Amino acid sequence: MSILLQVSNLSKQYSGQKVFSGLSFTISSRQKIGVIGRNGAGKSTLFRILTEEEEADEGRIIIGESTHIGYLKQEEDFIGQEKSLDYLKRLSGKEDWSIRKVADKFQLKEEKLSLPANKLSGGWRMRLRLVGMLLKEPNLFLLDEPTNYLDLNTLLLLENYLQSYKGSFLIISHDREFLKQTCTETLEVSNNGCYHYPGNIESYLIFKKQKLNTLLKANDNLDRQQKHLQDFVDRFRYKASKAKQAQSLIRKISKLENKRITIESKAGITRIIIPPTIKRQNFALRTNNLVIGYNEQALVSGIDFDCQTGEKLAILGLNGQGKTTLLRTLVGSLPKIDGSFRWLTDCKIAYHGQESIKALNNNEQVGTYLRREAASDIKTEAVLKMAGDFLFKDEELKKSIGVLSGGEKSRLVLAGLLLSKPDVFVLDEPTCHLDFETVEALGAALKKFNGSVLFASHDRTFTNMLATGLVEIKEGRARIYAEDYEKYVNELEKKLLAEIEDKKEVIENNEAKEKYLIKKINRKTSLSLEKELNKLKQEQQKLTDYFFHNPTDYDLEKVKKLEEIKKNIEQKEEEWLVINTK
Repeated sequence: MSILLQVSNLSKQYSGQKVFSGLSFTISSRQKIGVIGRNGAGKSTLFRILTEEEEADEGRIIIGESTHIGYLKQEEDFIGQEKSLDYLKRLSGKEDWSIRKVADKFQLKEEKLSLPANKLSGGWRMRLRLVGMLLKEPNLFLLDEPTNYLDLNTLLLLENYLQSYKGSFLIISHDREFLKQTCTETLEVSNNGCYHYPGNIESYLIFKKQKLNTLLKANDNLDRQQKHLQDFVDRFRYKASKAKQAQSLIRKISKLENKRITIESKAGITRIIIPPTIKRQNFALRTNNLVIGYNEQALVSGIDFDCQTGEKLAILGLNGQGKTTLLRTLVGSLPKIDGSFRWLTDCKIAYHGQESIKALNNNEQVGTYLRREAASDIKTEAVLKMAGDFLFKDEELKKSIGVLSGGEKSRLVLAGLLLSKPDVFVLDEPTCHLDFETVEALGAALKKFNGSVLFASHDRTFTNMLATGLVEIKEGRARIYAEDYEKYVNELEKKLLAEIEDKKEVIENNEAKEKYLIKKINRKTSLSLEKELNKLKQEQQKLTDYFFHNPTDYDLEKVKKLEEIKKNIEQKEEEWLVINTK
């Protein structure tokens, strides 16, 4: 098994703030590794260092001579208004037919390939970038959050491809289901190093929980021993007859303290608590023949569904079909085109989407924002706990919102919404910037919430945890889906795989026809070359015989003719050899 990449004792910091230190691991051929870690642990920084976009402060990276790295980063690399096909040609340098063959695996048809790349929806742009990377034929992928904003179809297509991929890859993802389906090993990155586990995410989390429980028990045992010894010291320290023994026990307590194991994080056991709302009866929302879209142009028509109080409705569908448009219309950010919808009287709605993130006051401090967003009866401890659950602690609370990253702003808005005590949450991709432990804690909290939730999310673990009902938007219509989410995903996957198999059969048939035609043409060309060679060799023999029988007759024209024939024979023989060795 050849080694593709070696990382030894890697460290990185920004402005004196440690990102990570002591990272060491090795990647060999055919390893499929999921990279996990809390937000801010340095996962994306690690990838940028591996691809030489940044430099490490310490440590060593050895890249094998045969290693060809393909890096799918979070930022897009389109130029101006270049068409999608031109983008793929620029990246790969390959012919159109070769590009279309790979693009077809992600259902990128001529319609999409002829559009400017930056005009495609987020999911289609991600598909395009994936195809661009695959066309470079790397033997080591680095995928940084490839599932962000991917619709379910694209996610399943990517999974299907990666499951059959014969090279190695490292995938940073907060989508637990995606990692479970694609990766056979797990690499957890933290500020103090990394841990490479030879099993998938599910088995690693079980192992991690068992390890954490073992460490907690060991520390509890030390606590009991120390307390027992301390009780004796406190009781007899100043008694002359026991003083020497007490001093000995003090030293023993100190030695026990040195055995205490520092537990870096108790991630995964955090419980998010959403303040309950007033219990309501009846429907939280009713829609009647609702039509939505932009500039009077209908995108989805005939929307008829109800959301009962306490129900959690998942809005499903491909990117660009109208999920965000529907949510924005329901919260009043977009005008409806026709039909009607009605919320419960005096219903308080909390919306999480791009508009709410853009509306943040960049000069306001994080802590001030959360306190202001929290309902008036929410205590300071609850505000601080919610802030901590979304990774805003201590000095982070004093930061101005303007210095936060896009992901941090998204988390801040979400934390503020949870503290606001609404009757209904309307959430558009709320999990994109959360690690999967926080995603699952959020899903569990929203499930217990006594109000209603309408949400669009491509995170299958989150959706499966939360959804009590499904509304699918497809081809300009919306319908209630009667089955549960797991069955919905299974049916979609079966359909996609069947389409892939059908296309594969068509492609194989076309390739077989193409090979037959090429073989037929080659055979015909070969016979033609053989005839020409026979003719040339006959002429060569005649001239050779002439010079043999007339050694003193130096005919310059015949000499030139003979040399020309020899060159032609060599050329024809080379052509014949090429055709017959294909």
